[in-house]
Amino acid sequence: MIAMERWSIVKAFLLGSLLEATIPKPGNVSRHRDFEDLSIYHFLFGNTALVPIYHEAVKVGELVRKGILSPSEAGLGDLIRRGTEAVRRVQDANPNFGVIALSIPLMAGLAMGRNVLEGREKATLLLRESTVRDTMELYQAIRTLNPKGIGKAERYDVYSEESFRELFEDRVNLWKLGEISCERELIFCEWISGYSLTYSTADRLVELLSREPLEEAVKKAFVELLAERKDTLIERKAGREEAELVRKRARELLEGRISTEEFESFMAEKGDLRNPGSLADVMAVSLSLLALSGLRIEMRNGRVFGVIGRS
Repeated sequence: MIAMERWSIVKAFLLGSLLEATIPKPGNVSRHRDFEDLSIYHFLFGNTALVPIYHEAVKVGELVRKGILSPSEAGLGDLIRRGTEAVRRVQDANPNFGVIALSIPLMAGLAMGRNVLEGREKATLLLRESTVRDTMELYQAIRTLNPKGIGKAERYDVYSEESFRELFEDRVNLWKLGEISCERELIFCEWISGYSLTYSTADRLVELLSREPLEEAVKKAFVELLAERKDTLIERKAGREEAELVRKRARELLEGRISTEEFESFMAEKGDLRNPGSLADVMAVSLSLLALSGLRIEMRNGRVFGVIGRS
């Protein structure tokens, strides 16, 4: 993969995360809505701070593809940790930990592969071949940005100093951590499923963009995600019943039993408690895949449409 393609990956993953944060979606921060402790500016500053780390992740993937590094030497955990540190230096919240954790293995995988589809296979290889050191670095990254809703655990507790000994004794690399933690965090499910939801969401976006403006397509795909999957951030913060209620209301919206206004009011009525963070992370990376596939915009009658594959 040549340098131009390297920067294509970096630019795509920057654009995807910025689009996700900007487009108004139910329950999320957007250019029209801030939370008390999180604003659109946190995303603008946090996501752009990642550019050097993203560039390095792609370069690492190239080195693995060329045989200069082995997959176990990719250092995914170190990249994720340094990404969170870069984000923390420019703002005071946690705007994008999930995006970082999803993006870095996939970006390295894309640099190893021949096309967008092959990137997920290579990312899986890197995660399977990761080391316990990578997991320890990931734990440090979590401590840096301190995502909401992470409770105590009997074993491998993120905030316990004993966790590093436990991880080492049990040889818990990123893949094994994903298997252990999938139920509590959707990001880990994506790791061990080969980014199945991320890629299927990208496919759905392509379908919707063929007939709807950009914002409407993204919002519809996002509501479909909410109706299909429990958001693990909501579940960690507010409990399983609240996460199920969000899914139920999203289904009612798709079935026409409640209006868009009613659903958006429901999502906003408890501040950030119903903020669907894990599914927003998936949406960000899905949009990045579209950007890498050639997403551009056109104005038609004063509305923004997304176009893929022609100029």
